[in-house]
Amino acid sequence: MLNDKLKYSRIYLIAVFIVLYAPIVYLMVYSFNSGGTMTGFEGFTFDHYKEVMQDTRLLIIVLNTFVIALLSAAISTIIGVFGAIAIHFMRSKSKQTLLTLNNVLIVSPDVIIGASFLILFTIVGVKLGFVSVLLSHIAFSIPIVVIMVLPKLQEMNNSLIDAARDLGASTWHVIARVVMPFIKSGIFAGFFMALTYSLDDFAVTFFVTGNGYSTLAVEIYSRARQGVSLSINALSTLIFLFTVLLVIGYYFINQRNSRLEDKGAKQ
Repeated sequence: MLNDKLKYSRIYLIAVFIVLYAPIVYLMVYSFNSGGTMTGFEGFTFDHYKEVMQDTRLLIIVLNTFVIALLSAAISTIIGVFGAIAIHFMRSKSKQTLLTLNNVLIVSPDVIIGASFLILFTIVGVKLGFVSVLLSHIAFSIPIVVIMVLPKLQEMNNSLIDAARDLGASTWHVIARVVMPFIKSGIFAGFFMALTYSLDDFAVTFFVTGNGYSTLAVEIYSRARQGVSLSINALSTLIFLFTVLLVIGYYFINQRNSRLEDKGAKQ
């Protein structure tokens, strides 16, 4: 009976992965199609990738996207880490309230968040463009970082902090020398999650981009509306491969941190 259940669970997982990845594989295959449509594969070519690389405007948009992603991920990680530490050491009632508010931002529809930011920036007088996109990405990335860091804080033994205080460590030294090293893997996880969310975001960014400024997600959407172009396939393939590299990089960093933590625990 157990073997039958395992067999069906494997079949189910395989079916799920096929449904999820088949469209991506289809898109990637036709990015090498020498024809101009996705209805028949006429031959192998790198012309669509060359077209992407020769598009100066697109390369500027790629640069904009990565600058926004790196800056927003770094700033939101710093704010999110200290926010998670503050929440962790709060009283139970205040902690639960802040956690609820944090989770509401995560589950709220992106369209609502984007529209809210658009209204806010319009009222305050912030010009739509680099600044508005950066602020928006920082805002929706902070709750993600908090969620990634809090479990590591909950795993930490408070006796470590008490011992550091008994030895005369200040609050800053406790955070820098005790708390930060312990939650390092959670910080990396939060940074990579914030980075990928920023790279992939469309709905919020669509509302807060101004004329003359765009990110990859918005640009791909705009080009897709104009008709089928296999350069979109090539661009989407490159983004997907970069995201895969990020995931692999995070995996190896996480594995390395786990080995170092196990080694430190044994010593």
